[in-house]
Amino acid sequence: MAKIIGIDLGTTNSVVAIMEGQEPKVIVNAEGSRLTPSVVAFTKSGERLVGQVAKRQAVTNPENTVFSIKRFMGRKFDEVTEEMKMVPYKVTKAPNGDARVEVQGKLNSPPEISAMILQKLKQAAEDYLGEKVERAVITVPAYFN
Repeated sequence: MAKIIGIDLGTTNSVVAIMEGQEPKVIVNAEGSRLTPSVVAFTKSGERLVGQVAKRQAVTNPENTVFSIKRFMGRKFDEVTEEMKMVPYKVTKAPNGDARVEVQGKLNSPPEISAMILQKLKQAAEDYLGEKVERAVITVPAYFN
């Protein structure tokens, strides 16, 4: 039977776990940590970084390092003026009025950025399990705008 992973996609950090018997087991990522920073960075050469390596880009490459993306999830551009003051990257208005992140001339929706973090977590689980993961449960915040 294929394993089902559980993911907590957090604003600051994210975690992936599986059940081993009756106990949940948090999976260590490629960097050796149980927590993966919920950060995506894009280098000047076009490489996409996720997690701890992306977080390190925040000092040298702040305009291309996206964090706290959940604060923009499902929100209109006009609703996020306060949140925009807290981030160094560019938040723009999509044609439908949604908030989008503009990185290196490309518009990314909050779900697209979140998907990049989820891919990193899924890969960590697959590396740990030694098999492809096809099913997951993702936590829902107690309060979600």
